[in-house]
Amino acid sequence: MTTLFDPLRVGDIDLATRIVMAPLTRNRASPGQVPNELMAQYYAQRANPATGAGLIVSEATQICPEGQGYLDTPGLYNAAQVAGWRGVTAAVHGQGGRIVAQLWHVGRVSNVSLQPGGQAPVSSTARRANAKTYVAGGFAEVSAPRALRSDEIAGVVGQYRHAALMAMEAGFDGVEVHGANGYLIDQFLRDSINDRSDDYGGSMANRCRFLSEVMQAVAGAIGGGRTGLRLSPVTPSNDAGIDSQPQALYEHAVAQLAPLQLAYLHVVEGATGGARDVAPFDYAALRAKFTGAWMVNNGYTRAMALDAVASGRADLVALGKAFIANPDLGRRLREDAPLNTLDMATLYGGGAAGYTSYPALGDAPQA
Repeated sequence: MTTLFDPLRVGDIDLATRIVMAPLTRNRASPGQVPNELMAQYYAQRANPATGAGLIVSEATQICPEGQGYLDTPGLYNAAQVAGWRGVTAAVHGQGGRIVAQLWHVGRVSNVSLQPGGQAPVSSTARRANAKTYVAGGFAEVSAPRALRSDEIAGVVGQYRHAALMAMEAGFDGVEVHGANGYLIDQFLRDSINDRSDDYGGSMANRCRFLSEVMQAVAGAIGGGRTGLRLSPVTPSNDAGIDSQPQALYEHAVAQLAPLQLAYLHVVEGATGGARDVAPFDYAALRAKFTGAWMVNNGYTRAMALDAVASGRADLVALGKAFIANPDLGRRLREDAPLNTLDMATLYGGGAAGYTSYPALGDAPQA
């Protein structure tokens, strides 16, 4: 019987276990959105597959200056950022780990204080989200966006492609395109947000066009076997109202990506960080549209993770908050050891406290 601790080849990437460290925004990048030595230490602590993750998905990383929505999040579009990420990937690989970069454009989930020249964020729509973001001084309301013109969209697609190439230059094993949680790709997908009347709005096929173009560009640049995608079909995160036909929408979106032979699909079940039963959705039917590895996420306990893999319902299980407080989470899962308590006050911003300061189990023998 397959277990959570067995190896798996995911596209072109060999993993020692099926335990995945989910992408986790921690707001600790240096000025210029550059990854730093503290970040390298944090990822390295969790990278050894014998004690940590079989695969790390990096924190969400903006593909361009306009893609930033939160203070001190890293970028992946210029030489300084690539150099910073090289330190991270080298540290992860030094522990025998694997890491992919999550490529991110927040769209309307931003504040003018974070945008180049204080301009309005861009989106599929000009309607403001009822949401907050993290800026200098704390949390603030997001700003009203402007809708991207039709002739601008190809340029944004090109920015995803460029970031994917930068990720490979920085030493990542692959990339995960962030199509979830009410950010830019989701803003095109859902009819609760997308109010366009051009080729990127209206019909389901039109609303899926932006995602399809992004994935074709990324997979075309670095190969489908090193490209993953994250989706969250029913999460209400960032004022993303549920689509009028979520099952049909996401099945259509995934089915049209089949020719790309993507490495994996990372699916958030239910409300991100919240209720798993927020709205009905048949994830098994969605999986039937996808041929690559199937990664599940959201509120998985040890028992749930073990069962998901053993039953064949999932190939990989992504765990988030548990990896923040437990750098040796993989070992704790093997041994059914108790977990450290998460310090919510140190999640966003700051230094080593609550970041690299969580203790491992120590010298206790491994099971």
